[in-house]
Amino acid sequence: MRAYAFPMVRGALTALALVCMSRFAAADPNDLVLSRLATRMVDKSGQTIGVVGENLEFRALTSQLGVVLAPHLLTPADTLGFAGFQFDVDVSQTTIDSKQPYWRALAGSPDPSGTMGLANGPLMLRTIGVFARKGMWFPLPSFEIGAGAVHLVDSTTWTGQVYAKFGLHEGYHDLPIPSLAVRGAVSRMMNQRELDLTVASVDVTISKHFGIGGTWRFDPFVGGDLLMIIPRSEVIDATPNVDPLQMGNQMDTNNNFVFQDQATIFRERILVGAKFQYYVLQLTIEAQFALAGKSVDDRIGTSAACQPNSTTSNCDAKDIAAAQTTLSVSAGFDF
Repeated sequence: MRAYAFPMVRGALTALALVCMSRFAAADPNDLVLSRLATRMVDKSGQTIGVVGENLEFRALTSQLGVVLAPHLLTPADTLGFAGFQFDVDVSQTTIDSKQPYWRALAGSPDPSGTMGLANGPLMLRTIGVFARKGMWFPLPSFEIGAGAVHLVDSTTWTGQVYAKFGLHEGYHDLPIPSLAVRGAVSRMMNQRELDLTVASVDVTISKHFGIGGTWRFDPFVGGDLLMIIPRSEVIDATPNVDPLQMGNQMDTNNNFVFQDQATIFRERILVGAKFQYYVLQLTIEAQFALAGKSVDDRIGTSAACQPNSTTSNCDAKDIAAAQTTLSVSAGFDF
């Protein structure tokens, strides 16, 4: 069966690439337009003379987007074993608070000014990804590594993801003792020219293996993890419809801006799931609940809280992102 594994992997990757390449030629409503999250100061003639990034909205947006693109667990605590290999395709959907004005940064928002009170996008963002996981015997026994790529549907956004898992206690399947593992993972967003987003996670998982009829296996698991979301702004053109190369527009580049680097955003998640396996076929389902954001970007020299439509970036931005729920399904081959 192993001889057929790699042709199947190549075929699945090719199919996914063709599907996603077809999206590149179409509209991408879930891409980002961060220039919408800015306060513009104008002169008496209506010309923009200064731009200030809205730190409050930027922090909330990247907090919720970070949860959407964060690594998913989708494995029980037991590792694959040093000879084990798993390939799977994952599909997830995560709720977002699309009625909040900071989601007007979506390219497809019907309310780009954020003043009409409309939903700026769907209530959930969906992702599809492919992953390869391999059991290892080094640097420690009961070690597992994995890597994959995840695409945000209806966008040009991809993330590269890697993880490493260490089984602290596993293998005692005949005893009423659960398996325990810790894992570290990183997700790095790509293809969004205005934003760099990195999401790191550390989680602890408990699971229990049950054999059914000698052919089926059932592994329910629960766990919790801590997300560390690190957003970094690139240079943003606040007036994309103005050509600075035309006569009279030479000073327009002064309206370019960046969001100031913010302190790491922390989000906590609780997860529950189960893995079903028959021979080499596996199906894993998982539900995650991310608690509401509460971290603060505490600026030196000020105690003023950032407000909507602020005209200063020298303020403390609190993460106002609401709680989010993620449902994920993984299907593939476990050799």
